[in-house]
Amino acid sequence: MSKLPRVGVLYSRVRVEEKLLFEAFEKRGISLDLLDDQKLIFDITDVRQHPYQDYDVIVERCINHSRALYSLKILNDQGVRTVNTALVADICGNKLMTTSALAAAGVPQPKALVAYTPESALEAIERLGYPAVLKPTVGSWGRLLSKVNDRDAAESILEHKETLGSYHHSIFYIQEYVQKPGRDIRAFQVGPETICAIYRNSANWITNTARGGTSANCPVTPEIADICTRAARACGGGVVALDLFEDPDRGLLVNEVNYTMEFRNSIAPTNVNIPERMVDFCLAVARDGWDAANGFTADDSTRLAAISLADGASA
Repeated sequence: MSKLPRVGVLYSRVRVEEKLLFEAFEKRGISLDLLDDQKLIFDITDVRQHPYQDYDVIVERCINHSRALYSLKILNDQGVRTVNTALVADICGNKLMTTSALAAAGVPQPKALVAYTPESALEAIERLGYPAVLKPTVGSWGRLLSKVNDRDAAESILEHKETLGSYHHSIFYIQEYVQKPGRDIRAFQVGPETICAIYRNSANWITNTARGGTSANCPVTPEIADICTRAARACGGGVVALDLFEDPDRGLLVNEVNYTMEFRNSIAPTNVNIPERMVDFCLAVARDGWDAANGFTADDSTRLAAISLADGASA
């Protein structure tokens, strides 16, 4: 690509992460078009004469999952390259979808069951055994997670979820409770490489830094790199953050894969310039395409295309 690429950033709010990304693009001499998702109006019927056709890549940084997913779907269907893609957002933005994709790829993870009624959910919880963890299928920052210690607690939480009545609360995602050593691991995957990782330490069973967890550098071992790369590829590739549990018997387990990753608390402990690595990947997508930037083989591309057709999401 001889000329500088035209880059857009689809965003909800300019947080610390977005400012760091802007600075990293500016260091490359690239000016950005900022696309505020609160002001967007998409014409989804005219795919030939849309205002985004001249972008070489659009970087997604939405806070709201639905806005991110639908915007990426529209852009990908209009032939616009994005980081990440609608396929990645579709899989990673829903815990059920993530779990299913990881299971199909043989990636180790905590055992999870899905049920659709309070009665079957209670049976699933008791089948897993107490304590168990009840999660919304869509959500972030450790919100609305419930550690269910006994049958009384299970019945109460299930009743509350049924009363809330929303679509997401009618899907019961139940995960085994993994006894962590006072920490978990968050690793950062950019295309084919696990670039760095942190330990998230907390006395609480929820270790998110957004919930008060503290971060420290975690060396990227071959085991961490292998499981992260396999998990990222199972979810479609791109720029993702993975949460790992250290199980004393089974080794590393993938708990979640996040597609609009936050990294403000991870640059200092790892001494890795995460936004610059993200920008490198975005420019590789703009120049060479999604598959080349991820290092996908023909088999990878065929598998992901099949997933895309099944989901109705565009890769």
